[in-house]
This record gives sequence, structure tokens and C-alpha cells, in this order.
Amino acid sequence: MSRETDDLADVADIEEDLEDLALEDDYALNPEFVSDVADALDRGDAERLRELLSALHPADVADLMGFLSADAREELVPHLDPETLAEILSELDSEIREEVLEHVPSATLAKAIGEMESDDAADVVDDLEADKRAEVMAAMPETERAAIETSLAYEDETAGRLMQREVVAAPQFWTVGQAIDHFRRDAGDLPELFFDIYVVDPAYKPVGAVPVSLLLRSGRQVPLAQIMEPVNEIAVDLDQEEVAYIFDKYHLISAPVVDSAGRLVGQITVDDIVGVVQEEGEEDILALAGVSDAGRDASVMGIVRSRLPWLLINTLTAALAASVIGAFEGEIQKLAILAALMPVVASLGGNAGTQTLAVAVRALASRELSAFNAVRTVSREMVVGLMNGAALALLTGGAIYLMFHDLRLTLAFGLALMINLFVAAAAGAVIPLALDRMGRDPAVSSSVFVTFVTDFTGFFAFLGLAAIILL
Repeated sequence: MSRETDDLADVADIEEDLEDLALEDDYALNPEFVSDVADALDRGDAERLRELLSALHPADVADLMGFLSADAREELVPHLDPETLAEILSELDSEIREEVLEHVPSATLAKAIGEMESDDAADVVDDLEADKRAEVMAAMPETERAAIETSLAYEDETAGRLMQREVVAAPQFWTVGQAIDHFRRDAGDLPELFFDIYVVDPAYKPVGAVPVSLLLRSGRQVPLAQIMEPVNEIAVDLDQEEVAYIFDKYHLISAPVVDSAGRLVGQITVDDIVGVVQEEGEEDILALAGVSDAGRDASVMGIVRSRLPWLLINTLTAALAASVIGAFEGEIQKLAILAALMPVVASLGGNAGTQTLAVAVRALASRELSAFNAVRTVSREMVVGLMNGAALALLTGGAIYLMFHDLRLTLAFGLALMINLFVAAAAGAVIPLALDRMGRDPAVSSSVFVTFVTDFTGFFAFLGLAAIILL
């Protein structure tokens, strides 16, 4: 073995050791590795920093930047060449990316954007301040600048913004051999990642698609029109959530995007959809709790502004629910144990309502719940609520009887619990359906109203039954 080969083997071993140091078994960054990077930045040790970063995938570098302080990120940016920067920018959280972009020189950023796919490039340019955007766009070649301007002309969170403009297309009269020869000659113009060759007519409208795997298995003389498969066209102005639904429903890997005239203008691939599904899922989960995404660098005041309005609304609904207690003040004074038991009824109802609400919101998001099956779904949830209420009434009622030896108190508690869980199940299913019918996002405000219903019903049912049965 030559000395050069030995050196290469040593370098490979060092990189493998660094990779093992960088990532834990679950692919999360090792805290010690993050500390090593921060230490190298503090010491200004560029060689050690390059060594550490070389062991990481661009997605891991993006994750690393999220753990570093703002000052450390500013120091790290000059150590990234345009090609590496291009891969990292598309992986960064939007807030951190906006901050990083402020510290990248316009000329360097223009080169980095030139290395990116058109959809990622448009996202990065869209994050720039107006002055810097003009500088970066001026430094880019005219063709790349025109492509980005076209992408930015589409509405945010639509197929036009999600798609990449680089596509592989072929006329329907070509054979497999002609297509392969052409693509090999123009390999530099092909997208970095593609799964289908779109077969187009003379008006550049897609009439079918040939998966790459099928192309490679077919004979050179076979016409593309003979082996092409039907395609699911995506309208350029379609909402990205609708696009994700189509990909999931039809198990797509890629799909052509067409303009209002039906002409092929781009493609969307499954790697783009994975990001959309994650983004939409996170939005729904956060909205269900009445909060926004508090990223690692979110400010205290920003978090307060996003959460306080819903807490104020919740305060109002809680006050309305508490007004029921005031109406039964005399009964509570006569039997103090009511004050201890009524929060139990309200709490169990709230939990049951949240369970149903989560199922309903997910079903609406995945198109499993609509006007067609709404009655059946709501009825099923109400039966479930009644059965759960009966089961809990027996269990908790038995405990209350053993503690207080009062059959009438046990009966009032058990009936109130059954009523509240029944109403909670109905509210958890009906409220998101009603909000969706009114064109509102059911994930955003449903929980506030469901909590109000379960608290109000729980207090009213228990205290009302207690007043009738006990007093």
C-alpha cells in the first residue's frame, strides 16, 4: 500500500471518529461535540473548526447552528464556502436563517443561491430584507434571477412556491434510446433529484410520465408513449396542504405542476412534501394548544404576544363557567364536600373533550371527516363518551361511597360525570366541525370552547343534581 493510500485511509478514519463523536445513537447532536465547536470558535481555531464541521451532514450543521448563540453563528458563517452554505441554508429554521443571512456578504450569498434548487433559492431570497435582496439579485446571472422572480410571483404556501422549476421532459414521439442519449448529453442541465420523465405534447402539456426505473428496464426502441403512465397534475396555485393530501392519497413520489393553460412549469417531489407534512402537523399541534412556534431563539416578548390573547379569552370563558358556582353558593355552604368534588367532574370532562377534539381535528385535516359521515362520527363519539362516563362513574362513585358513606352524593356525582363526558364528546366533535364549516381553522380555537363547555356543564350538572338529590 502506498503512502498516499495510507494517508487517505487515516483521513477516512479521523472523519469516521469525528462522526461518531458528533452524533448520538438517535442521530441527535452530542452536547460535547457542540461544546467543542463553540470552543473552537472562541479560540478562533479555523483548522479545528473545519475538521469538526467536515464530519457533519448539512442538516446536522443546520441543527448545530440552532444550538449555538447568535454571536457564535456570526463567527461561524465566514468559515462556510458558498457550496456548503447553500446546502445548510435550505435546512435552517426560518428565524435562524433570517439572522444568518444578515451576516453573509451579498456576493457570497449570490453564489450560494446559484447552487440551490429553484424552490429553495426562492425561499432564501424571500427571507432577505429589500435592500439586500436587490444586491443579491443584481449579483446573480440573468437566467437564475428570472427563475427566482417567477417563483416569488406565486402566492406563499402554494404549489408554485413549493415546486422546483427544473424538470425532465421529453416529446411523446421519442423512444427510450433517444431519451437516454439526450439526457446523457445534457446531464449538466438535469435536476439533482428526479424520479420521472414527463412526456409532453407539442404545447408542452404533460400527457404522461415514465418512471426512471421503468425507463431503464425498457428496450431502446420502445416509444415513450407506449410505456408512459398517467400523471396527477398539480395546479400551480393549489395550496401546499392540498398538494400534500394528493401525494398521500395517491402514493406519489413526484408530480408535474402546470399553469392555468395546462403547460408544464415545474415539479414537486416527495422530499418537498415531507417538509410540508411536518410543517402543517406542527402548526396544527401548536394551534390546538393556542400557541405559536417558540423556536430556540424566540424572544420572551414574542412568545408572550402569541400566547396571551388566548389566555385572555380562556379567562373570560372560565369566568362564565365559574358563574355557575356562584349560582349554587348556598348549596355549597350547606355541603362543603361539593366544592372538593366538582373540579373532579370538570377535569375528567375536559380530558374527555380534548381526546375527542384531537381525533376530530386530525380527521378533518386528513379528509376522513366530512359532511357525509359527520352524523355517524359524532354519534359514535357521543356513545363512547357515555360509556366512558358510566365506567368512570362506577369506579369513582364507589370510591366516594367508601369515603363518605353517602349514596345520594355518590349518585349525584356519578350522574354528573356521565352527563359531562357525554356532552364533552359531543362538543369535541361538533365544535371543530362547526368552525371548519364556517371557514375557520378548527385547530386554532376549538380547545378554548371545548374547555368552556366541559367546565360549565360539569359545574352545572353536579351542583344542580346535588341541589335536587341532596338538599
